[in-house]
Amino acid sequence: MPDDLTLKPLSFNSARFLVSASRLEECPPDTGAEVAFAGRSNAGKSSAINCITTNGKLARTSKTPGRTRLINFFSLNREHRRLVDLPGYGYAKVSRDMKDDWQHHLDHYLSRRASLRGLVLVMDIRHPLTDFDQMMIQWCEHNRLPLMILATKADKLKYGQAKTALMGIAGKLKSFECVQHLLMFSATSKQGLDDARQALLDWLESPADEAGPA
Repeated sequence: MPDDLTLKPLSFNSARFLVSASRLEECPPDTGAEVAFAGRSNAGKSSAINCITTNGKLARTSKTPGRTRLINFFSLNREHRRLVDLPGYGYAKVSRDMKDDWQHHLDHYLSRRASLRGLVLVMDIRHPLTDFDQMMIQWCEHNRLPLMILATKADKLKYGQAKTALMGIAGKLKSFECVQHLLMFSATSKQGLDDARQALLDWLESPADEAGPA
């Protein structure tokens, strides 16, 4: 029987909603490979996912930041390959107890999910390295989880300004070995899309012992 990797090319356009989970026990079986997307509310995470999958309705975008409170899984056209949309944080008008509950279950997912191959951290290039961003970077570094950073909304700046901002981010991340990719990205202009997709393919096709939480 041929290995699953030889059956068909992985297509991000094939992404379909699979299931939502509020805690680790509700997640799909922990097999295969998946890559999770995280980002502070209003950073453009849903737009980035929709751009990568060429499906404008896959990840919910909302004018009410922080609306998505569940871990959302999307299946791809190869068995046991998934993209994961993690809850956004920052502006959500909810109780402190609820925010603590989100953080608790998010930590469980990130630290215990064996099929997790890497994390995509989405940050607004105009407002990068927020407290949430730095927390996620430090978590990935501590747990040796590969990290890709998408500096989104690059189309909102002139190219020279965006390039300078990206260099500033890169300078502050030099000591972090977990950062494998830092990309200027725009869901509007599709800048950085091909590089982001290639990085995702590399992770999703990597053997289990080459990536994932330590």
